[in-house]
Amino acid sequence: MEHLSLLDKGRPTNAAILLFGKQPQRFLITSEVKCAHFHGYEVEKTIPFYRVYNGTVFDLVEQAKDFVLSKIDFWVGTRAESTQVPTKYEIPQEVVAEAIVNAVVHRDYTSNASIQVMLFKDRLEVWNPGTLPPTLTLEKLRGPHASVPHNPLIAEPMYLTKYIERMGTGIRDMIRRCKNAGLPEPEIRLDGGCFVLTIRRKKSESGGQSEPSFAQATGPVTAPVGQYVTRLLVLLADRGALSNANILEAFGLKSRRRLRETYIDPSLADGLVEPTIPEKPTSRLQKYRLTEKGRKLLEQLDKDGGRS
Repeated sequence: MEHLSLLDKGRPTNAAILLFGKQPQRFLITSEVKCAHFHGYEVEKTIPFYRVYNGTVFDLVEQAKDFVLSKIDFWVGTRAESTQVPTKYEIPQEVVAEAIVNAVVHRDYTSNASIQVMLFKDRLEVWNPGTLPPTLTLEKLRGPHASVPHNPLIAEPMYLTKYIERMGTGIRDMIRRCKNAGLPEPEIRLDGGCFVLTIRRKKSESGGQSEPSFAQATGPVTAPVGQYVTRLLVLLADRGALSNANILEAFGLKSRRRLRETYIDPSLADGLVEPTIPEKPTSRLQKYRLTEKGRKLLEQLDKDGGRS
């Protein structure tokens, strides 16, 4: 910590606590990240899904990113053109990660507000307490500009762990990736002491979520068991038995807890997925595969057009 200038007269600075503390929110209460998922277009009660995440800045980034990726549409293609099954999120996961990392690194930690990540039917919004440094404007952010971190003591370790770069290209990278994905450019504005980043979700002409651009991809699948379970079933059908690490990589997730709570446990409970080593549930060699019931459900989805 001394090498990273995280000590002040031998005592940990606030940045040190945020980066490496066991319970940072005991000392910096509003350093948490609040995540909410709304089925409509506005903030309305009752909130269908609401979670407050705590931990180090690294934990906050991973938890918030996993929250978004577990809620947006995910497509799995076929092996028609390659042995590698193509997959695609409706919002590129690099864009989601960049939006959340920017908020965590550049927020004003003296503010009584917390970062808010809100997913609506038509957009993702990330509200970041703070404002721009005097040398930057909203317009300058869209072009080449110097990196001016609000919290340099946090930015340096985040750079060393490859969460960020130090060239001021974050917003431009997001714009480029959104354009490549067929999405509108991210919108940025200042609102009530917060820096607000909005990423629009792509809509089809009929008003629903659009189909992915790559050939032979499946559409967003739905079933009575829920979209997350169905995503797992589609993945296992295309790739065969997979380990926790394989599934995390395929979905671009980091949290094993979220993987288990959102995907694996519900699938096991419904008898759609089974472990390959049932007598040793915690084995490092454990994998998961479809059951006959899971295969029949996917066949029914095919007939109903759920994977067309």
